[in-house]
Amino acid sequence: MHDIDRLRSLIQKYDYHYYVLDEPLVPDAEYDRIFQELKALEAKHPELVTPDSPTQRVSGTPLKSFTTIKHKIPMLSLDNAFAKEDALAFDRRNHERLNLDENKKITYVCEPKIDGIAVSLTYEKSLLTQAATRGDGIVGEDITQNIRTISSVPLRLNGNNLPLHLEIRGEVYMPNDGFLLYNELAKKNGEKTFVNPRNAAAGSLRQLDPKITAKRPLEIFCYALGSLEGTTLPPNHFDILQLLKSWGIRINPEIAIVEGIESCLSYHKNMLAKRNLLPYAIDGVVYKVNALKMQKDLGFVARAPRWAIAHKFPAEEEITEVLAIEFQVGRTGALTPVARLKPVFVGGATVSNTTLHNIDEITRKDIRVGDTVIIRRAGDVIPELVSVIPDRRPANAHPIHLPKHCPVCGSDIVKAEGEAIARCSGGLYCSAQRKESIKHFASRTALDITGLGDKLVDQLVDSKLIQNVADLYTLKLEDLAALDRMGEKSATKLLSALEKSKTTTLSRFIYALGIREVGAVTAQELANHFIDIEKLIFANQTDLESMSDVGPTIATHITTFFRQTHNLELIKKLQKLGVHWPQPESSGIKPLSGQTFVLTGSLQNMTREEAKEKLLSLGAKVSESVSKNTTAVIAGSDAGSKLTKAEKLAVPIWNEEDLNNKLREMAK
Repeated sequence: MHDIDRLRSLIQKYDYHYYVLDEPLVPDAEYDRIFQELKALEAKHPELVTPDSPTQRVSGTPLKSFTTIKHKIPMLSLDNAFAKEDALAFDRRNHERLNLDENKKITYVCEPKIDGIAVSLTYEKSLLTQAATRGDGIVGEDITQNIRTISSVPLRLNGNNLPLHLEIRGEVYMPNDGFLLYNELAKKNGEKTFVNPRNAAAGSLRQLDPKITAKRPLEIFCYALGSLEGTTLPPNHFDILQLLKSWGIRINPEIAIVEGIESCLSYHKNMLAKRNLLPYAIDGVVYKVNALKMQKDLGFVARAPRWAIAHKFPAEEEITEVLAIEFQVGRTGALTPVARLKPVFVGGATVSNTTLHNIDEITRKDIRVGDTVIIRRAGDVIPELVSVIPDRRPANAHPIHLPKHCPVCGSDIVKAEGEAIARCSGGLYCSAQRKESIKHFASRTALDITGLGDKLVDQLVDSKLIQNVADLYTLKLEDLAALDRMGEKSATKLLSALEKSKTTTLSRFIYALGIREVGAVTAQELANHFIDIEKLIFANQTDLESMSDVGPTIATHITTFFRQTHNLELIKKLQKLGVHWPQPESSGIKPLSGQTFVLTGSLQNMTREEAKEKLLSLGAKVSESVSKNTTAVIAGSDAGSKLTKAEKLAVPIWNEEDLNNKLREMAK
């Protein structure tokens, strides 16, 4: 039927340009439309359906088991070169066996070594009739039904001078993006995930039901001729590959023809640099003597050709042993488990430790001290502990538990429900968090110590002039003046700023303590509610949760912080050194309690932070978003979307003068 033939021919043409030439002719939507049109026509005329029709890629019922196929010509393996010297020796042997002058360069074909599954494809009178795995090189498994599901495998050859019989070798692989997406969906559906793309390709090809294979994102690159009848061959390997490409067979676009082994080594270097940018996994490159006559003269040894070699990249996965698991404390108090490993060379470097991210990962992977594990390192990527090898687990290996106390300072470890990260609660005291706690304490919204920047804090801690925030108030002029880029003038200014910072507010002081999830707004509400630092220190979970904006998690962070003796000692030391704040006369209701304001734009006579602090001190809430419950939006110059939303919701809009009038009114 004319239309059916036309559509099949069109789809075959589009497949060739998409998979072989990497030059799509039409958008996916147009391809799908034509495919559906063909499918509908074949449904009306089932007597015209042929095995090579694009609609017949997935067919047949699930197999009970795979049958075996004997390869017409054995599928040989390749010898490996792991170092430059191995590749040079390969070239030297070729020169010797071919009786070539050492200065005469041999022409080689270089190609990426795809990390997939080797297969054999057989075409009879241009139709795909059989596909097999490598197996032991002599006998493989019949995977014809599964290979037919791979879109980049042509079901019919196309072109000129087509052979009566053709058998080719290739590598089936799963692209990196497809692998990640497959694992993501499998994890979401509670199904088994694959360790790497190669395992994914192997597992997909060995499905007894081709419908399952069809759902897997598999591709193919063909790299060699097995046997051929009915047409004439070019005299070299590179031109054979181009001939296969002209028939619709997919060839790797990175294949190159070079002169001499030094050019091969340059190709290896370039592909190693390019490795992680490719959309598929490779584990090395292959060098093949180009001339077929030279290949024949060189011959074979055991199960490998003398005229080809695989120059492997440094292994990305290796096996080693977990010697210990330690917990490190980061600058924000986060606990990170680290596996100490028996040193192993992987991915071009010796790896002796790797992060395990958090306790949940240790539990999920069931990692124990003494385990034999698989380590992966690709390029400059941080080494990853992929999985445990259960069969090699020693009898005395015990599960790892999160420590109850910080390994650095002894403070309680806190892990909020639903969070993966556990943290040390001794922020003010813990030496691992020292620099960050001091920088936070000195920040503009905390004690606002002008001139105490990040680099100066680093200097003070590194030179051991300060151990914690209280030590800031014991610094001496001569010590500061001796620091890099300080001098007596800058040191005097810093001491003056430190003295000024001693006079603060309770809300700023609470915020400066760096209690987890206690921001400036929550700190102000705590100050308004408890009035006195002692009352806050002795507040229990129930007292804290009675506040409208303090939930169970924040309440736990607060009570845990004040439960640490060294935190309380530092607070007392700060007060003894002169840090103080006005003591309110009573804890009555404040004039703006229950009112919510939003600040937007730039104010002229005060910063937004200063305006916010004044509103908070009067009991108001300051929100980042406008709602119908907002009391007023205070708009300065260049006000943006918040002002627009306020106008839509008919929320009162104040300017800076309105705010000042309100503040003066409250001060009376």
